[in-house]
Amino acid sequence: MVSRKRAPAREIFGWAMFDFANQAYTLLIITVVFGDLFTRVIVGDGPDYRLGNLLWSIALATSYLMVVVANPVCGAVMDHSRLRKRFLFISYLATVITTALLWFVEPGWVVLAMILIILSNFSYAIGEAFIASFLPGLGPRRDLGWISGLGWGLGYIGGLVSTIFALAFLGEVSAENYDRIRFVGPFAAVFFLLAAIPTFVFVRERGRRRPPDPGQSLIVTGFKRILETGKHVRHFRDLRNLLVSIFFLMAGIYIIISFSFIYGSQVIGWDEDVRILMFVTVQITAAIGALGFGLFQGRIGARRTYLMTLSLWLAAILAIWQTPLLTELAGSAFGVEWEAQYVFLFAGVLSGLSLGSSQSAGRAMVGMLTPNGKAAEFFGFWGTASKLAAVFGILGLGLLQAAFGLATAIVFCLFLFAVAIVTVLSVDEQRGADMADRWREGRSSGRV
Repeated sequence: MVSRKRAPAREIFGWAMFDFANQAYTLLIITVVFGDLFTRVIVGDGPDYRLGNLLWSIALATSYLMVVVANPVCGAVMDHSRLRKRFLFISYLATVITTALLWFVEPGWVVLAMILIILSNFSYAIGEAFIASFLPGLGPRRDLGWISGLGWGLGYIGGLVSTIFALAFLGEVSAENYDRIRFVGPFAAVFFLLAAIPTFVFVRERGRRRPPDPGQSLIVTGFKRILETGKHVRHFRDLRNLLVSIFFLMAGIYIIISFSFIYGSQVIGWDEDVRILMFVTVQITAAIGALGFGLFQGRIGARRTYLMTLSLWLAAILAIWQTPLLTELAGSAFGVEWEAQYVFLFAGVLSGLSLGSSQSAGRAMVGMLTPNGKAAEFFGFWGTASKLAAVFGILGLGLLQAAFGLATAIVFCLFLFAVAIVTVLSVDEQRGADMADRWREGRSSGRV
């Protein structure tokens, strides 16, 4: 077993700060504010907003398809050239600029809004894989769980801080408040711009920089590395099975990220104060879940932790789907007259605990099963699986809700998380980690 040294604390902090910074984009643009603004005001096809929901699905799915195409090649190029920080910096600047430009969108300007969402979400999403590729170099495999959990935990704290400030200054999502709420784009952009500075100061590039192969561009060299890895992929069966599981996990998660607040607005019909309370609840429980399960992972194992988080997701989706029934049961069992929007907060607690912990555990497991020298490429595959899942999940839900309504379509998530559980049962983390070490050690002598 190859032992990796733990990176200095400042470097781990700098790496985790990128998660802190980019959550402003995820929450303010995709989940809480702009997604709701797009469907109800920019498109505004009430009362059921089915066209707005479908166009939102198409915009996000298009951006994720672009990531699917670009991620593996970028990962292979970064592993060869050791230019990961440069690639990360480009994606970071592109996210900041395209997010700030959302200020120019007016109600009815659907095409411009979709173009900017496609570009900004592509830049943000591919940056997720770029920053994740630094994880295996930050410590020994036994530490990757809590390091990944630290990043995800800080991410939800960053999301909480940025969104509370945004909601306090920008107000509610409505046509009447459009002149203020439109600043959500520039606000998220500036937050990301400033909060990610420690990443580029403290995180260092590991490995020796190499030029392209003689007579070839970096792109051609990247494709050659992908083909070479493809020849050996059968040896990494545990990582392969894990990526299949992550595909179904992330399909469900991207549905929740993209539609949960839309669901609360359109199906539950919550008030503005409950919407804010739900956001705070999810952020706090997500941070607790990511940090808590990250520490727990070192004691009970990554696979077992991952399975526990998937089981939590099943309970969360059942609670979301059956919020009206839970409201009735609470009334009959306890003699209370709770509104459905307050019972929906219970589903938010379960979702929050599942949200941070499952993504953190999955990212840590990929790091454990990744050989040295292949981090960007293998995390490129992770990013590809995640974003292809986003296309599958979001378009699937978009089509289902167009046919049956959002309240019924959410059941699709139950199927996705159940399949994620079944496909990870065959993963042996110790066998996969040993395979990653043997690949690195035996490469020079021709053995895999």
